[in-house]
Amino acid sequence: MQKTSAIADRHFLILLAVLLVFGLVVLASASAPLGFAKFNDTFFFLKRQVLFGLLPGIVLFLILARFDYRRLVSWGPMIYLGALGLLAFVFFPGIGLVINGSRSWLGLLGYNFQPSELAKLAVIIMGAYLITTRKRDWNDWQTSLVPVLATLSPAALLVMLQPDVGTLSILVMIIFVILYIAKIPSRFLLIMGLAGVIVFGTLVIAAPYRLRRLTTFLHPELDPQGVGYQINQAFLAVGSGGIWGLGFGQSRQKYQYLPEVNADSIFAVVGEELGFIVSAGIIILILMLGWRGFKIAAAAPDDAGKLLVCGIMAWFLWQSFLNIGAIVGALPLTGVPLPFVSHGGSALLMMLGAMGVVANVSKFARLN
Repeated sequence: MQKTSAIADRHFLILLAVLLVFGLVVLASASAPLGFAKFNDTFFFLKRQVLFGLLPGIVLFLILARFDYRRLVSWGPMIYLGALGLLAFVFFPGIGLVINGSRSWLGLLGYNFQPSELAKLAVIIMGAYLITTRKRDWNDWQTSLVPVLATLSPAALLVMLQPDVGTLSILVMIIFVILYIAKIPSRFLLIMGLAGVIVFGTLVIAAPYRLRRLTTFLHPELDPQGVGYQINQAFLAVGSGGIWGLGFGQSRQKYQYLPEVNADSIFAVVGEELGFIVSAGIIILILMLGWRGFKIAAAAPDDAGKLLVCGIMAWFLWQSFLNIGAIVGALPLTGVPLPFVSHGGSALLMMLGAMGVVANVSKFARLN
């Protein structure tokens, strides 16, 4: 193992800091009317984001940026079992909370925590543990691939039962990318991809509201006051912003027209207030951060570091794609937050923690 650098990769840290600051500024603007209407405080959601997401997230980032990632991988089973336990607790009456039709939250001492955010990182760490702690012959799928999938699938199953299809797709993408990086035969990846399509198709057909969402995605004009209301309001916001936007703080849709304006619809406010140029710039910033992360993975000194960073970057990029794609009409609405921008303490806390792991790996990487 090569000697570690004194600090993490500067390019990665700068990109992360810019995205984080931008997210806080946008949240302050987008959530102001909702915060005033519900709590008589225009900065209510920004304060919660700082108190329950940013501050503990920075602490977790600093801890994981200093904690040797190889030891973190060795603790994979303990971390993963803890995440599974928390995922199971959401089904306990009095502890688990139902928000927006999904039992995805734990209510503890007035603080709501979403265990599926921890599960994303836990699956990545456990995946790296399973692949690197013993040599596997991927051609013998019964003794190599099946045990890995059997170990990681309980997390996906518990998320599916909540139900939370958006988070489920993120977990599936993480597992797929980790196995791809581990160089399992392409025929197995193809079979897994087909199986995933069948499972998600079944989930859509089994739940009428998901089928309505898919129908609305294909034809948003059919139910503009019902299921299609959110996406149509998002289209209005993005369209009215034009190239340059209406100006920071000048959004009209955030005044009780656009649902979830502080969460999964926040990118629509970005488009309305700051326009196409800035919106495209944010997408480029997200891609640059992802690219830098994958560059760190490529320069990682061992498979554990490579798997950790690739899993985290897959999580970050896929979740960003799901959120932005839904707002611009490229994907159905899934309700996942935009990383570092949407309101959500659990999401910001765990994403910052995950980026701390990437920063840690970057200390050992040979980067230009």
